[in-house]
Amino acid sequence: MSDFSPGQRWISDGEAELGLGTILNCDARSITVLFGASQETRTYSTQHAPLTRVIFGSGDRIQSAEGWEMTVDDSKESRGLIVYIGEDDQGETRELPEARLADSMRFDQARDRLLTGQVDRNDWFDLRFRTLHHHHRTEQNPALGLAGPRIDLIPHQLYIADEISRRQAPRVLLADEVGLGKTIEAGLILHRLLLSGRAERALILVPASLTHQWLVELLRRFSLEVTLLDEQQSLAQGDGNPFESGQLVLASQDWLFANPHRQAQAEAVDWDLLIADEAHHLEWSESADEVGPGYACVERLAASVPGVLLLTATPEQMGQASHFARLRLLDPDRYHSLEAFQEEEHHYAEVAAAIDALERLPGEAADRETVAAVSDDPDSAALLATLADAESSDDQQAAARGQLREQLLDRHGTGRVMFRNSRRHVGGFPERRLHVDRLELPSAYRRVLRRLGRDEDYLDELLIETGLDHPEVLVYLDTMYQALANDPLNAEPWWQFDPRVTWLLERITELGDDKILVIAHDRETAQGLADGLRVLGGVQAPVFHEDLTLVERDRAAAAFADDEDGCQVLVCSEIGSEGRNFQFCRHLVMFDLPLHPDQLEQRIGRLDRIGQRHAIELHVPVFAASPGEQLLRWYQDGMDAFSAPHGLGGELFDAFGDALADALLDEESLDEVITDTRELFDRRMAERDAGRNRLLELNACRPERAEQTIEAIRELDEDRALRRYIDQALDIFGVDAKDIGNDIQHLKPGPQMLDGLPGLVKGEDGFSATFSRERALGRDDVQRLSWEHPLTREMMGRILDGTMGNTALALLKHPSIPGGRLMAELVFRTHCPAPKRLHLNRFLPPTAVRVLLDESGANLTAKVSFTGLSKNLQKVKKAAARDLIKSRHEQLRDLLDRAETEAERELPTIVEAAQTRMREALDAELTRLEALARRNPAVREDELTALREERAALDAAIEGTRLRLDAVRVIVTIDENSR
Repeated sequence: MSDFSPGQRWISDGEAELGLGTILNCDARSITVLFGASQETRTYSTQHAPLTRVIFGSGDRIQSAEGWEMTVDDSKESRGLIVYIGEDDQGETRELPEARLADSMRFDQARDRLLTGQVDRNDWFDLRFRTLHHHHRTEQNPALGLAGPRIDLIPHQLYIADEISRRQAPRVLLADEVGLGKTIEAGLILHRLLLSGRAERALILVPASLTHQWLVELLRRFSLEVTLLDEQQSLAQGDGNPFESGQLVLASQDWLFANPHRQAQAEAVDWDLLIADEAHHLEWSESADEVGPGYACVERLAASVPGVLLLTATPEQMGQASHFARLRLLDPDRYHSLEAFQEEEHHYAEVAAAIDALERLPGEAADRETVAAVSDDPDSAALLATLADAESSDDQQAAARGQLREQLLDRHGTGRVMFRNSRRHVGGFPERRLHVDRLELPSAYRRVLRRLGRDEDYLDELLIETGLDHPEVLVYLDTMYQALANDPLNAEPWWQFDPRVTWLLERITELGDDKILVIAHDRETAQGLADGLRVLGGVQAPVFHEDLTLVERDRAAAAFADDEDGCQVLVCSEIGSEGRNFQFCRHLVMFDLPLHPDQLEQRIGRLDRIGQRHAIELHVPVFAASPGEQLLRWYQDGMDAFSAPHGLGGELFDAFGDALADALLDEESLDEVITDTRELFDRRMAERDAGRNRLLELNACRPERAEQTIEAIRELDEDRALRRYIDQALDIFGVDAKDIGNDIQHLKPGPQMLDGLPGLVKGEDGFSATFSRERALGRDDVQRLSWEHPLTREMMGRILDGTMGNTALALLKHPSIPGGRLMAELVFRTHCPAPKRLHLNRFLPPTAVRVLLDESGANLTAKVSFTGLSKNLQKVKKAAARDLIKSRHEQLRDLLDRAETEAERELPTIVEAAQTRMREALDAELTRLEALARRNPAVREDELTALREERAALDAAIEGTRLRLDAVRVIVTIDENSR
């Protein structure tokens, strides 16, 4: 007699994704099953049908075809069909024939899958449990989000990223000097916010020349894929909003700021984070009529986007008012008055002096008065009293000194909204060597300069005739020569007679194979110079300028970077001094000098960066007794511009730029300008070193905190479990891993690989990877595997969010256990629904509770470890596993219920520990910020409100934690002589 009857509900053992099937008809030879949810029909042989009958028991939740649900209390059979009896959601007793069960019912939960005979491989179950364990460990590591990126462990970068990414909706100005890694800091912050769930959508606005560099850096260093948006891509979106085409959108400032329609579309999207690079280019004035379109666009975006990162190496390039304008974008309530901001800066020296006096306490009475003058609240007074108490121990004094120092740094200045590290503070940068060669003026340039010296009115005529500005017409003589193209004496190209071209060819020969970066002020000069090098010396030098496409720029930069087949020389226009990093090169030729000191520093900063291993050789050719040589004198004697960055160039140019322009043809006047510049430079350096600069440096990297972060990263880097886990996961997911030497392996899709793994597409070659941070940094073509790598996260996510490995059946052969006994190993997992932005996993990541019961219900968990049990288990064929489960249904239901009771006993301890961790962390931070807000208005009220709300939401979420069955493995003992 057949076991099958029309109307019965079965599932396919090999195609569980088809859902719940209904027997349409059956006879002695075949069975036809309709899978209504997937609209598929299958016909099977009656003798070998790969089907499992679906039978629900007491306590199971089932759904009717009409949509109502009920909890099963009992069941009865009628003509081969089951009728379920139970209560619906209104508490009414109802009956539901199995034929009326909803086709869409899924059996994803471990209990449902087990009782319907769906079992996975035993090694899948092992991987699932280990995934839970490792996920729980790594989610609580304080370096989560900072350990995965391919970066050097540089203290100031990691401190800034850690400090900022901990905040609610961070709004800061990253203003490290050129070469200290602002892009890396922004990438780290973005990466951590995304990984922790605090951010999901980000808009990144950068100058057009840097879009491709940002695209590559985010992918190569942080494994972040972004959507590069331009007008062509926007038009391809049709009528839709192109800014909704990706979670991470990278766009050119030049394009967006010139297009009001696209600005409105960008503003219509709910971004979590806005990043704007080279923010000093955003033009602002106290007069609303003079605000630039770029500033206005960013201001509107910043008003609606919770998190904002502004990047600039030269925050005061356009003067103090420009710097104030950047801060105003971050917090318009705090920075509402330029006059008040300037007044506040006058008091920074007092705070810096107090911090220095702290190191001498208990010391002299004057030191105590200096500290007391800026620390008049009760907490600070108590700490100061401890320092002044001769009977307090060394440990007490050290603790009090540290706490008071932290309070002073927190409560004064712009330290919470601006982070600026200097090379002097960070250290480890190479020496800069200036090489000046004075060349004779060619006659074509000399005759114009001589006439300018004789005739005061000729300058005005020259400006009109050339269309150039003053003083460009005096400093850039080749440009002036080209502008006078109608002059019959200017028939030949300037590079034919300009001695700087032959001088450069000589330098190229002298320097052998050394790379040389050449920067000139504009595109025409750069192109003419490249022509001259090719024609006069046979030197092929690619040109990097603003009119090239991104692909052309990248091709030129790549040709320069290639050690084997690349070019020795790269010629750039001024655009080459912003954003691109050429630290593999140590020779910089300034074919001419920029007029603004900050542009000079940006040029040098392309080479003088973290990672530069050699002294920077600065080569400057100037014409003797020319305006160019006078400009060089102002830079050298007025502000030591070539020796090290100092950040005062903008202020000095504002003060003396006009006077300098007027003095370029008058040596006596120039001497006065240089003297006045030097006096202001020395005075401002002393003031800033004593005041704001000192505070910013102390606040921009706190070494102890940075070292703690680095240690946490190293803990993850050196985690031996990582390699074992990934090897096991790759094997199970069907990825072939081949060792190719030097701790590098090549990962390639295997024949049975599961679809959708990052970087692995069937039919393609895959990628090379290493677990070594050092090797990954040395090889751009090798990815670094970590707990944060997208491949690792994807595999862990597939396991934790899906059904993979949540059921299994295994055999256990042990001399002390008779055959035929049943055991159940159950893994429960904490379930705590909460918004991603709360980053609950800091305090309560999914936590596994393992319960091992024998068939009598005795709890063996403490006696038998997971690892010890797993290594003694043997696999069993699926057909045999299904038969075993079918024969032990009632016994398994009883064990599942008992295990839940055992697991629930562990829950209060887990919840209490999580609440303690959360309260210790957030209560301390809230208390600190509330105290800080009373003294430093840089702490926004909405930041405090958000933190209070976060604490309350976390407390409620943790309190509501429940356990749910995550996975179950049935273990059947066999006799010692069984095979």
